[in-house]
Amino acid sequence: MRALVVDHSDAGPIRFADVDEPVPSTGEALVEIRHIGLNFGELNYVHQWPAGAVHGHDAAGIVVRAASDGSGPPEGTRVAVGMAPHAWAERMAVSPASLGTVPEGVDLADAAALGIAGVTPFRVLRTRSLLARDVLITGASGGVGHFAVQLAALAGARVTALVGSPERAAGLRELGADRVLTDLAGTGGRFDLVLDTVGGSLVAQAWSALAEGGTLHLVGYSSGQETTFPSGALFGFGEPRSIATYGDMTPTGGELTDLLGLMAAGRLSAPVGLRGGWQGVDDAVQALFARKVHGKVVLDVA
Repeated sequence: MRALVVDHSDAGPIRFADVDEPVPSTGEALVEIRHIGLNFGELNYVHQWPAGAVHGHDAAGIVVRAASDGSGPPEGTRVAVGMAPHAWAERMAVSPASLGTVPEGVDLADAAALGIAGVTPFRVLRTRSLLARDVLITGASGGVGHFAVQLAALAGARVTALVGSPERAAGLRELGADRVLTDLAGTGGRFDLVLDTVGGSLVAQAWSALAEGGTLHLVGYSSGQETTFPSGALFGFGEPRSIATYGDMTPTGGELTDLLGLMAAGRLSAPVGLRGGWQGVDDAVQALFARKVHGKVVLDVA
């Protein structure tokens, strides 16, 4: 079968290859993949995976063989795959714990956009009550950011979305952002929770804008830059502030099902900024790296 595999050469980060068909264990379902969701981190840090390995973690498709131990969805079920290895292929063997059932009325392509980008902010934002709280989402025009803005607004937060340029602000107010900024200077407010996808110098800026008792949650570092805190910046009186990292790689089936339910109810939309056939994956990767995509890249597997 055809798949997108890790390529460490200058032509990379991924390439098409013919690979062996997956052989499910007794506790795995066989899923025919219809759409794949690309993530910046998977592609930018491809050196973390072995060359030639089937890449990707997010997709959506149809169960063509249920797990033989009786667990998971039956044959014919439409499913979303999230944070599961080897997803960018025509077929994959996957644990039912990494599958979310796609309800009627939700497009499979939209379901493929969830995965890492949807589950990450979902897990972070439900760690505390957000009702009438001030929340800052950095990198809000990206895939994680689009979902984070919507989910924070659904939870009752006052949402500030931070983007890199005015051109990247489009649509964020419609998703629930109360304010859309291109710079933190002069914001005047203090944030109870910051969800940061950018890293670099922005982390120190966000820290200085954090309210007493607030948390700065680091979920990405798309800038690739180092963070330096001014002398004394990490000292302070009052209720302690905290910086939290993100590395939850536990199975995502429950969260995917919850998110898909919000989609079916019309309360959450998929931020698909680029859609096309997977034959055009090279152009899609270039557009993602060039920051030309607002939201997620979803490619159709043919």
